[in-house]
Amino acid sequence: MLGCVIHGQGDLRVDELPPPSAGPGEALVAVRYGGVCGSDLHYWRHGGVGDFKLREPMVLGHEVVGTVLSYGAGVAGPSAPGTAVAVHPATPCGVCPECADGRRNVCRDTRYLGSAARTPHVQGAFAARVVVPAEQLRPLSPGLPLRRAALAEPLSVALHAVGRAGEVRGRHVLVTGAGPIGCLVVAAAKAAGAARVTVTDLLPRALEYAVAAGADVAVRADDPASPDWPSEVDAAVEASGVAAGLDTCLRLVRRGGVVVQLGMLPPGQSPFPGNLVVSREIELRGAFRFDAEFDDALALLAAEPRLDSLISAVVPLAEAESAFTLAANRAASCKVLLDFGEETPHDPRSPDAAGTARAPRKSLSVY
Repeated sequence: MLGCVIHGQGDLRVDELPPPSAGPGEALVAVRYGGVCGSDLHYWRHGGVGDFKLREPMVLGHEVVGTVLSYGAGVAGPSAPGTAVAVHPATPCGVCPECADGRRNVCRDTRYLGSAARTPHVQGAFAARVVVPAEQLRPLSPGLPLRRAALAEPLSVALHAVGRAGEVRGRHVLVTGAGPIGCLVVAAAKAAGAARVTVTDLLPRALEYAVAAGADVAVRADDPASPDWPSEVDAAVEASGVAAGLDTCLRLVRRGGVVVQLGMLPPGQSPFPGNLVVSREIELRGAFRFDAEFDDALALLAAEPRLDSLISAVVPLAEAESAFTLAANRAASCKVLLDFGEETPHDPRSPDAAGTARAPRKSLSVY
C-alpha cells in the first residue's frame, strides 16, 4: 500500500508501505480522506513542529476518516465492518497525574498519530490502511459525509480552545489568524453562543473563509484604523502562531478578560506585552489538542453543512507534494484533503460535492 512519509526537511515522499493487520484490541481502517494539518506542513518545511524535531522517517497525518475493515482479537461490541468512522488520534496513558486530573489532552506520555514528540516517533495515518486501538473509532451519523467528517480533528482543537476561554455566550470574541483552525474557532465560538466574532488576518482570501465559517466581522490585521477594528473584546483566541497576534489579543481584550494562546509559536522566546497581563489582570491560557471534544465536533459537523466550504481542495495521495504545496499557500486554500481511495458504498456523495475544487493532477514520483 502507499503512504505519505516525511524523511526530513523538504523531503516528502509517497512510499510503498507494508500493509498492516489488526492485533488484539485494534481495528484495521481503510482511510478515505486525510486533512493536511499545519503541523504536517511544519514537518515538511522545517523538519519539526515547535520543539518537536524529526529524527527518523515518519508517516504523517492525524486528521483521518475511513471505513472499518476488520478487528483484532478481544474487541467487544465494535461497529460492523463497513461502518464509516472518524479516528481520534490520541492515546493517553491513563495513569499520569494529568490523566488522573481529567486533562488527558496534556498527558505526559500520550501517543498521537504522526507526532515526533517522542522517539521512536508515533507513525501517522496518511496511508491506505491504518491500525489503531478500536476505542479510538467514532462511527459517523448517517447524515455526515466522510469528507466533512475529516474536519473533526481540527474542529475539536477549536472547540477545546473556545472552552478554555470560558463562557462566551452573548460576548464579543476576537480570533487572530484565519487559517483552517482559526476559521473553525469562529464556528466553535458561534456554536457556543458568541454574540459577535471578529477575525483578523493579513490575507483577504483567508478572511473570506472566516466569513463563510460564521465570522461577523473580518478585518485585515495590519489595518487598526479600519472602522471594523474592535476597540475592546471580551475574550480572544490567538490562532495565528505569531507573536504579533498575541500582542493584538492582549491589547484588545478587556480588563479581566481571557486570552487563549492556541497557535504554536516559533521555538525559543517570544516577546509579548506582559505588563498588560499584570495591570489589567488578563488571564493568559494555553490550549493544546483536545479530548472528549472530538465527539462534540462530529455532532457539530453533522449539523453544519456550511463548513464544507472550508474544504478548498481534494487531492489524490499520489500527488501529495502538490497537496502540501497548495495547503501551504494560504492565499489560495483553506483545508486541503488527501484522497486515499474510491468512494465507498455507504457514502455515495461525490468527493467534489458542495463546490469543492479538485486540484489538477500532476505527476509525482513514487519512491
